[in-house]
Amino acid sequence: MLTNEITEFLQIEYPIIQAPMAGGITTSTLVAEVSKAGGLGMIGAGYMTPNQMREQIREIKLVTSRPFGINLFVPTEFNVVENKVKSKAANQFLNPIRDQLNLPHKNDFDISAINNAHETFNDQIKIVIEEKVSICSFTFGIPSKDVITELKQHNITLVGTATTVREAMENEKAGMDIVVVQGSEAGGHRGNFMDSYQESLIGLMSLIPQVVDNVRIPVIAAGGIMDGRGLMASICLGAKGVQMGTAFLTCVESGAHQVYKEAVLNAKEDQTVLTRSFSGKWARGIKNEFILEMRKHEASLPDFPVQNILTQDIRKASATQGQQDFMSLWSGQSPRLAKNQTVETLIKNIIAEAEKILF
Repeated sequence: MLTNEITEFLQIEYPIIQAPMAGGITTSTLVAEVSKAGGLGMIGAGYMTPNQMREQIREIKLVTSRPFGINLFVPTEFNVVENKVKSKAANQFLNPIRDQLNLPHKNDFDISAINNAHETFNDQIKIVIEEKVSICSFTFGIPSKDVITELKQHNITLVGTATTVREAMENEKAGMDIVVVQGSEAGGHRGNFMDSYQESLIGLMSLIPQVVDNVRIPVIAAGGIMDGRGLMASICLGAKGVQMGTAFLTCVESGAHQVYKEAVLNAKEDQTVLTRSFSGKWARGIKNEFILEMRKHEASLPDFPVQNILTQDIRKASATQGQQDFMSLWSGQSPRLAKNQTVETLIKNIIAEAEKILF
């Protein structure tokens, strides 16, 4: 009874998509197990090199013939000169934190490190085509008309991300086959690209029906969904499926650091906040010392991806040393519902609960 146009379109058993969380969480095992359990596994390839993408795609294909997808970040435009200046100031705020982690100071930032973002993105698109990945989703914007046309010529299903009705309509207009609508409850980075982060903070239960009434393409709901109740609520409001991040993040197969998993499993709903201190782009995560310390500097920090690269050494060292105070602990607003379980158990429980409500 949970089959619909999305399950048919994506060739999956259940209308459940594992959110493509970038940064190592979406291991080959996690992605494959989600697909094998009847959902759609997704590689979070936002920070991957084209070669890393190719390697992981091939790893997954060795263990499952089920469909899976991949997510790419659309390159973000930013003012080079302005962010160069801001990065110098940001390092002055970050160096005392580096002292606590026994890291060397940084005083400048090589802007050339991210000047090839467009070239990398185009190479990633080539890998998606060459490796015949059937589903490709996008965050932080919409790719060019040429990219969309090329992917469609290879029969690749395209999925966009929106945080407002206007962004959803723009995704449909551009040629996306499906749109994921991200409510303000969602963990991690905001997928807004037209409106500011304040204007894009619309609760999912308000967002779903408004988007459904204004686009013809299927809508996938994302943000704070953790179980069968969230799935059925989303479907009742017109969504054809759900995309879940935090629920899969704490699964056994997830690549999230154990300290990170424990932080989510022990968090409460009032402990997540929006911050741009880690990456320069607004994201929802569990409040910790780093967020509190950087809050007073937040407005002056460089944009994504500059700030993200500046804090990379801090986040890496913090994870290595098991210090959650300086880790980016992205989480949606429903951490009390998170469990440490296998992917198979999670999906079975979601479907059992949904069918109980249905019948």
